[in-house]
Amino acid sequence: MDATISVERIEEAAGVIDPAFLDTPQFDCEPISEKLGVTTILKVECVNPIRSFKGRGTDYLLHRLPADAMPIVCASAGNFGQGMAYACRKARRNLTVFAATTASPVKVDRMRALGAHVVLEGADFDEAKDAAMRHAADQDAMYVEDGRLGPIAEGAGTIARELTTRSEPFSAIFVPVGNGSLVNGIGTWLKRTSPVTRVIAVCPAAAPATELSLKAGGPVTAPAATIADGISVRVPIPEALDVMRGVVDEVILVTDDEIVDAMRMLFVDAGVIVEPAGAAGLAAIAKGRAELAGQRVVTPLTGANLTMQQIRDWLL
Repeated sequence: MDATISVERIEEAAGVIDPAFLDTPQFDCEPISEKLGVTTILKVECVNPIRSFKGRGTDYLLHRLPADAMPIVCASAGNFGQGMAYACRKARRNLTVFAATTASPVKVDRMRALGAHVVLEGADFDEAKDAAMRHAADQDAMYVEDGRLGPIAEGAGTIARELTTRSEPFSAIFVPVGNGSLVNGIGTWLKRTSPVTRVIAVCPAAAPATELSLKAGGPVTAPAATIADGISVRVPIPEALDVMRGVVDEVILVTDDEIVDAMRMLFVDAGVIVEPAGAAGLAAIAKGRAELAGQRVVTPLTGANLTMQQIRDWLL
């Protein structure tokens, strides 16, 4: 199983993914649209059992994996791990998730509540990933990496399928980018079904490795020190970058302050609590409002796992 993404398998995924993650709300948020001068469609991916879009890809991945008893190991900042834990519990598969020692306690607690064995190791996500790969090799377990396997992106691509079958045409979609499964799945679907739609990848300015890598034509390691832990990538995945080059039209960097402004806008004007990574797309729309004036655009709100202290610090 490789990073290849198929429109036909995205169509298949829409028929087999747990309904808890499908047919999520999508609507023109009129207060935000009026404020920005850009018709802004929100695709709300954070009202489900794990509060993020990750359940689409992880559920489809487990559907595609052989049904055996081999234990599974992955690394996660928290939301992918929750998706894997939810899918593995349903499939009765043993799962170990490696997360950084700095991982959100809300996300760690939810992974454990969903049945995963969680190991905290490493100062950041990439160090946790290294530890997960070592553990999988030592234990003869299956290592699953978000961004490297096609079914994860194909599950995420069902978001774009829903947008094109239930919404009026839109000129651009702004997609938060971490390991790349989301933008690659969405981009693959749109390039086939709506090629006039521009696919915009959004990365934190404080974690620019993906943007630098696409410019350089190969993986570039860069510091990652952003509040948007879900898209804080220091070491990009080469296979994911290869797909991005064919489906992403532009990369936009947003600052942490711009992300917090977008989180507050969503809270006040849409009544939605969203974590930093989940608000990055709206931050990019707000940043580019002058060039986007009068257009119809979309962004997925990709996650909503916040601690009470984070809610107090960023939203109240």
